[in-house]
Amino acid sequence: MTDASTNPESIPEHRKMAIELFNHTWSLIDLKQRTQDQIDEMINSAHASTYHWLRGGEPVNQARGHWQISRVYVVAERSEPALYHANRCLSLCKEIGLQDWDLAFGYEALARAYSLEGDSAKTKEYLDLARSVPIEKKEDRELLESDLSTITIPA
Repeated sequence: MTDASTNPESIPEHRKMAIELFNHTWSLIDLKQRTQDQIDEMINSAHASTYHWLRGGEPVNQARGHWQISRVYVVAERSEPALYHANRCLSLCKEIGLQDWDLAFGYEALARAYSLEGDSAKTKEYLDLARSVPIEKKEDRELLESDLSTITIPA
């Protein structure tokens, strides 16, 4: 019996599941209001997506998975796991040399999590770091700036 996590033939299946779960998680993030069951589903879906990226993706996918998990925990108003996954995202970005979009959103995740935690100094620090990252595509810069504008610096 072959372990599905190491079977090269299972990689496309893991990628397919990772993508489906990532997109499903976004559909839950985009809701204006969520039930507790939808919040639980959103959290579980983000974790499951990242698991499948671990089995069938590249390190960049794992960094993006941690970014999405952090975002989900912010939506769920749980700062401790949001900070953990934002830090994992940024750590992976630096470890594998990601720049541009990925690095900027690693900083964005930390700014958002620190905002939820109520740490104005750290929120501002990571907002500034996100804005300082050079981003090649104008539309990616605009999306980043739009996202950053939704982060409130706590009083």
